[in-house]
Amino acid sequence: MSTYIDSRHPNRHGDYQDCPELVIEYLQYIETIRGLSPRTVNGYYIDLRTFFRFLMRLRGLVSDDTPMEEIDIRKIDLAMIQSVATNEIYEFMHYVTRERDNSANTRARKLSSVKGFYKYLTNKRKLFENNPAEDVDAPAQKKRMPKYLSLNESIELLKNIQSDFYERDYCIITLFLNCGMRLSELVNINITDIHEDGTIRIIGKGDKERLVYLNDACISALQRLCEERAKLPNLQDKKALFVSGKTGKRLSARRVQQIVDGCLKTAGLSGKGYSTHKLRHTAATMMYQEGHVDMLALKEILGHANTSTTEIYTHLGAPQLRQAAEASPFAKLNFEKKANSSDKKPRQTAHAPKNQEVQEEEG
Repeated sequence: MSTYIDSRHPNRHGDYQDCPELVIEYLQYIETIRGLSPRTVNGYYIDLRTFFRFLMRLRGLVSDDTPMEEIDIRKIDLAMIQSVATNEIYEFMHYVTRERDNSANTRARKLSSVKGFYKYLTNKRKLFENNPAEDVDAPAQKKRMPKYLSLNESIELLKNIQSDFYERDYCIITLFLNCGMRLSELVNINITDIHEDGTIRIIGKGDKERLVYLNDACISALQRLCEERAKLPNLQDKKALFVSGKTGKRLSARRVQQIVDGCLKTAGLSGKGYSTHKLRHTAATMMYQEGHVDMLALKEILGHANTSTTEIYTHLGAPQLRQAAEASPFAKLNFEKKANSSDKKPRQTAHAPKNQEVQEEEG
């Protein structure tokens, strides 16, 4: 199945040539005008392609035994798109529920893709007078609490990192836990994004920039990483902060996921559903619950961007954001690389700040 995303180059895409012209136009619109991320556009692309393939089968324009992935939708024109009725959209929702066993969240995403497409054709292109998707109700979705590590689990994760490039992997975990970065944001950090005033420049969804204030733990981890990184004999990507110790090239998102999975395993935390994104949830939860960070400041730190909330954030100043960064319970934690198992006298690996003890619950 063709996809929009090139796994080797996550910011590049295909040409959508297996879709109708109006779908191609819409995908280009949400990418270039609305600034949606490549992965979000990829979701719209796959959903709309599935919808029109289903429509072809529903209307008997292809034989019933034609596999869905082989249905050619390129010749679907404006007349056919205009002729879609509301009941056909409900038929599509029934199809993805019964035959594809899609969850409520997945069905809601597919419907959102169809709604967005028809809203564009109705409101932006003025091709329709009546939007057939406008009144289609979204499936009821169960609200899920975000999964996150406890404070003690997070400390165990930091204490038990074992790696051939310890300073790099420790820094990765530290930034995730303290700054709540997205995986794509962390992977794309360049050396020049780290500023002397204790901030780091992050490129978020839709190429939107934000500054994140670094606490002591992050600054220390970054300093140690940069010292070791400078010693690499084959540094290929001189801009990238996180590089492979072997190739000297920027780490891929998949490689960072593997590093985090390995760290979780050595900390005894594998099999619990934790991931890089759960570390982001952990950062947010710990800042809010343990650090009592204002919710608006927290949203600014995490880079949650939409029109209605961005205006609310504008009155927040740098002192509030710096205070929020310092409020993380991980801000003062600073662990060092463990001694090799062959050493006779392993050294103490955890250092608590002066006049402050890190308390851990038993079990």
